[in-house]
Amino acid sequence: MLLPSTLIALLLLPSTLAVQPQPRTYDSHDYYVIEHIPSASSSSIHECFQALGVELVEQVGELRDHWLVKVPKRNSLVGRGLEDEDGDNVMQRWGELQRRAKRQGIEARDGSVSDARRIVQAIRSVQPQVPRQRVKRGDPPPPPSLFERQEPHPLLRPEDNVTTAADVAAYLEIADPEFTAQWHLLNAIDPYNTINVTGVWDMDITGHGTRVAVIDDGLDFDSDDLAPNYDPTGSWDFNDHVPEPKPRLSDDRHGTRCTGEIGAARNDVCGVGVAYQTRVSGIRILSGPISDADEATSLNYGFDETGVYSCSWGPPDNGMSMEAPQDLVQKAIINGVQNGRGGKGSIFVFASGNGAGNGDQCNFDGYTNSIFSITVAAVDKNFEHPYYSESCAANLVVAPSSGGGDSIHTTDVGKNKCTASHGGTSAAAPLVAGVMALALDARPELTWRDAQHLIVRTSVHINPDDPDWELTAAGRHYSYKYGYGAIDAYSLVQLAKTWELVKPQAWIDVGEIDMPDAQMDWEGHMSGGTPIGEDGVSSTLSVKREMLEQNNFEKMEHITVRVWINHRKRGDVEVQLRSPNGIVSMLAGKRPKDTDENGYKGWQFSTVKHWDENPIGDWKLIVHDQEDSDNNGSFLGWSMMLWGSVMDPAKAKLWKLPTSVSMDDLEPPETTTTSKQATPTTDPSKTKQLSKPTDHLPGDHTDQTGEADRPAFTPKPPGKPIQSGDDTEVEEPPATSTSSGASSTPTTSLDTGYFDHIRDLLKSSKWLIGTVVIVALFITGAALYYWRRRSRRRAAYKGVAGDEVAMSTMENGNGNGNGNGVGRSKEVYDPFAVTASDEEEEDEADETVALTSGRPRSSRPEVGYHDGFLDDDDPASAAPPRPLYKDEPDDADRAREAASARAEHEHESEEQPKSTTREAGSGDPLV
Repeated sequence: MLLPSTLIALLLLPSTLAVQPQPRTYDSHDYYVIEHIPSASSSSIHECFQALGVELVEQVGELRDHWLVKVPKRNSLVGRGLEDEDGDNVMQRWGELQRRAKRQGIEARDGSVSDARRIVQAIRSVQPQVPRQRVKRGDPPPPPSLFERQEPHPLLRPEDNVTTAADVAAYLEIADPEFTAQWHLLNAIDPYNTINVTGVWDMDITGHGTRVAVIDDGLDFDSDDLAPNYDPTGSWDFNDHVPEPKPRLSDDRHGTRCTGEIGAARNDVCGVGVAYQTRVSGIRILSGPISDADEATSLNYGFDETGVYSCSWGPPDNGMSMEAPQDLVQKAIINGVQNGRGGKGSIFVFASGNGAGNGDQCNFDGYTNSIFSITVAAVDKNFEHPYYSESCAANLVVAPSSGGGDSIHTTDVGKNKCTASHGGTSAAAPLVAGVMALALDARPELTWRDAQHLIVRTSVHINPDDPDWELTAAGRHYSYKYGYGAIDAYSLVQLAKTWELVKPQAWIDVGEIDMPDAQMDWEGHMSGGTPIGEDGVSSTLSVKREMLEQNNFEKMEHITVRVWINHRKRGDVEVQLRSPNGIVSMLAGKRPKDTDENGYKGWQFSTVKHWDENPIGDWKLIVHDQEDSDNNGSFLGWSMMLWGSVMDPAKAKLWKLPTSVSMDDLEPPETTTTSKQATPTTDPSKTKQLSKPTDHLPGDHTDQTGEADRPAFTPKPPGKPIQSGDDTEVEEPPATSTSSGASSTPTTSLDTGYFDHIRDLLKSSKWLIGTVVIVALFITGAALYYWRRRSRRRAAYKGVAGDEVAMSTMENGNGNGNGNGVGRSKEVYDPFAVTASDEEEEDEADETVALTSGRPRSSRPEVGYHDGFLDDDDPASAAPPRPLYKDEPDDADRAREAASARAEHEHESEEQPKSTTREAGSGDPLV
């Protein structure tokens, strides 16, 4: 009996038994992640390690069958032919194994070929782990001068029953000196401009029994404000590979401040956290380079007990970047929501980003536009939109942060230190993470999707006169700036107590549309498609009721859309999604600073604006350009997926990230194709910047006032009709028809594109063999056809004497030459040169030798052999008509032929012209 590969690895190498991650030595070793496919017919993981020459380090966090391995850095192997062009010996061996496994015929009889095949069948992927620096985000730009201070909306400033902060502190027995300054918790001036949490505390719901991990640059667990709630079992330093995530760099303050917002203890130090009795852990990743394997491990670290992960970082907010988590990190996030907390799911909270001043949008960040994340934007002290907070259709909620004359007051690095200058969207996200800890305290069985539902239903509709608000099909207010509104801890926790848990997740892969001639080559270069034009271009996908039933789909939550757009200036493109009910989601607004020429290679957008909407009907994607004639583009295609809850929980199943690499895809390193998705637009080997949204915030982020009178996006002005490339709606091709429903299993990866149809054929040897056979049959048939056609023509050229008529005896199709008896073949016959004599001889047409053999007479004039073909057109000088040919030659015919031959011979002797006449040994032409 074969033991599971995981157990074999554990028995072979005791290092895998370690609960905590092993230290990394990137200066002396190279690291890889091997995804193993356990099977009785394939090689064990140990055999795979031996074949690749690697040493096992450990399993990659909580990802089953993903193994971190290492080898000493290349030294003595250089120059011995064992390294590839990059000096990567492991990838060289992996490529050689793949090449050997593909051998056929006599070569396949070698025993090493069968061994290679077993190993290749056992390994799904081999991924080099290159440390990448997650650097801190730059400063938000200075706000535009047009921002003017706005008075809070009158409804938000009731004058009755105002309680002082001191009274509330005394009632709750809170002695923390900064508590009365923590306006986001208790605001005596504007009582509604808070997260409304004090009533929750009064119910003794303060975070008992929950744990929140702050993935950041560490936390100061020696701080008197954090030490009482610090939980080391959920903490780890992935930068220095030690258990304690202590801040070690001069700017390692961000994580401590965020942690203080969540779980600062109720004592006499600084202020209090939202869930001041929750356990807090620190996971340090932002203070140095880490690999995808480390990032994936960090997102699942301690996920059995950790309920919430607070993530205040992301790609640069410069208005130019478009980055998403790599495949391994995506797997970790999915693993977290499906298996964390015993299957209830980890709750990931992400800050939306600080790039609004740069024209940035959170739908260009693959972490914040993920359906598995709670994306949090910011409002200032006046609950208005601050200039730095990014807008997008993936924003779910807002929380207080800096602006309007104040910032967030919280814990700082040091034994007894506080700060009054914490801000940005990364100060807003921890407040929502703290509220989630309170909800889990009140209702531990909440799933990660229940958390999102509770936010959608309880968030507060602030600044109702802001034109960015729109009414959804479900009757809720939604804003790209505010999401579904401001977080309200009291309402959320109260609803959580009696909330009916949502059914398991369901999804529908609606399908994809490829525009005419749309192509993407192996290197990711796009061509074809429909030009966008100044009036834009649109395309439609339909959702049928039968699709909902076939996919066990009941209610809708998220929608994800992938687009392929070739454009010379990506920031000029606008993308909108219009539902059957007329609700429009702006997926991509223009970004002036985004001058990238690579376009959208399968980038995935998401929207929460259609929550609980009936999806049945036609969904239209609309793509606009900004009418810059110097930078134009074309629309190649798109796809859409719906996400929601099932009808029948008994038929529910877990969604799996379709792998971008399969056994049939495996190619040697030099022939590996570029992924069609471009979801991560940066090369994995290059530095990816995951930065802190509030690090190095400028001084004015506290003082500048926000706005509540402008929409987040100014879309293409109305008035010009939206049209498809051919002025009609794009008809869905049969391959993407949704009339019969779509499979419940997604056919494409979140990180792969839909222009891989040729590659799909190449995956199967049957297709390849079939293609070769078809081509061979076509060539054989064509050759047979032309051979038979030539044979028929050769038969038609039988001369009157029974010999084959030589082509050298014809001039313009005349077998006998002109009246002088001279016949040459320097010109090709004219098949359309029909004379009057032909028409007069129509009664003899059945005996005419035609050069259009095989075609009907009416389709082309037929030309026979006749002496008058080159005669003068003057009827007076024309010779009497003669029959086209006779069965037997007369004496005059023979005399003319002999004279013609003699004249030909004499003429050639004198002038020696070029001739195509084939001569016999006697020198006479073959007639």
